[in-house]
Amino acid sequence: MSPNVVVLFVDDLGWKDIGCYGGPALTPTLDEMAAKGVRFTDFHAGCAICSPSRAVALTGRHHIRAGVYNAISDTYHNMHLLQRETTLAEVLKAHNYATAHFGKWHLGLPYRGKHKPTPDMHGFDYWFATENNANPSHRNPVNFIRNGQRVGRIEGYACQIVVDEAISWLDNERDPNAPFFLNIWFHEPHAQLAAPDEIVSQYGRLNDPAAIYTATVDNTDRAIARLLSRLEQIESLENTIIVYSSDNGSYRSDRVGNLRGKKGSNFEGGHRVPGIFYAPGRITQGRVEHEPAGMVDLLPTICGLLGIDKPEGIYLDGSDLTPLLTGNADQFQRHQPLFWLRPEGWPAMSLREGNYTLIGFRNFSLPNNQDAMNAILEQIGEIMGEENIDRTQMINRRFDNPEAEKLRMQYIKLNQFPEASIPAIKAGGIGRVELYDLSTDIEQQTDIASQHRDIVAQLKKQMDEIYASVMVDAPEWVSTTLPNPDLDGSGTIDFADFLIFVQSFEKKIGDPTFNATADLDSSGTIDFADFLIFVQAYGN
Repeated sequence: MSPNVVVLFVDDLGWKDIGCYGGPALTPTLDEMAAKGVRFTDFHAGCAICSPSRAVALTGRHHIRAGVYNAISDTYHNMHLLQRETTLAEVLKAHNYATAHFGKWHLGLPYRGKHKPTPDMHGFDYWFATENNANPSHRNPVNFIRNGQRVGRIEGYACQIVVDEAISWLDNERDPNAPFFLNIWFHEPHAQLAAPDEIVSQYGRLNDPAAIYTATVDNTDRAIARLLSRLEQIESLENTIIVYSSDNGSYRSDRVGNLRGKKGSNFEGGHRVPGIFYAPGRITQGRVEHEPAGMVDLLPTICGLLGIDKPEGIYLDGSDLTPLLTGNADQFQRHQPLFWLRPEGWPAMSLREGNYTLIGFRNFSLPNNQDAMNAILEQIGEIMGEENIDRTQMINRRFDNPEAEKLRMQYIKLNQFPEASIPAIKAGGIGRVELYDLSTDIEQQTDIASQHRDIVAQLKKQMDEIYASVMVDAPEWVSTTLPNPDLDGSGTIDFADFLIFVQSFEKKIGDPTFNATADLDSSGTIDFADFLIFVQAYGN
């Protein structure tokens, strides 16, 4: 029978978190997998943030091609993983695999009339998932959904619960005569953090965030050990391909090693992560691989290892790593440089070619609410008695103080990706660039662009071509789901509506006469994003 496929994907884990990468967490299961498999030292997530990275992992394509520009909030966003995309689950299902997804999803689920595809529409026979994070924390989560039905509160910790469900599916649901694909996306170590006290105490005080964080990594390793034990009982692990990685770098700067940036950044710390391939009897054992690679390569690599065709007529950004995994490194060829593109980020893009990485900054402006967000951070700091509140922690922490927590929720709303900015993104491009040689400057501290103008010119040309290629495929979510800019209710979008918009724009938040009618993206301010919505609707 064809080998089984298991993908173990963790959330917000840094390059230097687990034991075999020099991290503080005790991870004997993962360490053994690395020792008996192939461990990549230069492995990368598909994006520096969650939803986009997951879209890349499932499709082998850049996330914007697949419809996912940024982290998805089903409350605010229309975007989701496009149903037209071919996922790894669909590829394997076409070859008679039983397919199941367990854990975090974060690629869009139906919400209040928003008709978004569920995991079964992306090729999974069975699914047990959360829309985003485990709530209220990893301990006793209340928000799991099983095949479209909400489950309610479950006792235990998220990583163990997910493995419990996977083992139950293996024992009771799967067809024993068919190979299977388990897609297991753990919630840990994304906040809100929780782990058993007996594990936390091994790493520090029970209320120490770093100790709890590390304990969630340890607890996940223990859950993986239980899964592997059951897989061994069901069928020899020699007939199973297992891949382990993270969806982006850590939000803790002490867990990305000496890399620049962390979660959200297109510098190395935002997307360099662990990458372990484990398949006894099928791939080289005990190999440490230094060739740059990433989760964008997952789909073509699984196809290569299984000896099946890649999806026909679909452009893949990733390449098949099979030669690297089977001792034939001289046969490996990457058809396109690895790249990371978040147009709203700063920098917006990173492109890798050998030891060089070219960093690109966008040549266009996007609406943002930075002034309002900074004001909220200052208010929270005053309430909590803290200086320099870390903005990257605003989504990952909760405040016991009700006023501070209310302000945090306002911050999160302001921080949501505005789908109204998509037309500007599609019309934009890359301007200023920087060049770094990672073989001598892994910290990316010295820009050498002025010393290597020929290399910069070559890589910038590739960067521009890739940006343009992605934007050709990119959907415009705004165009089909516009709010109603008919602000005077006349039945037409006309000059009267424009006057209302301008008058509203000139009023400040907090003014008792503030007219929120023109807040078309519901961001809490009337800004350039609203103007884009207005102009687009007027043009239609």
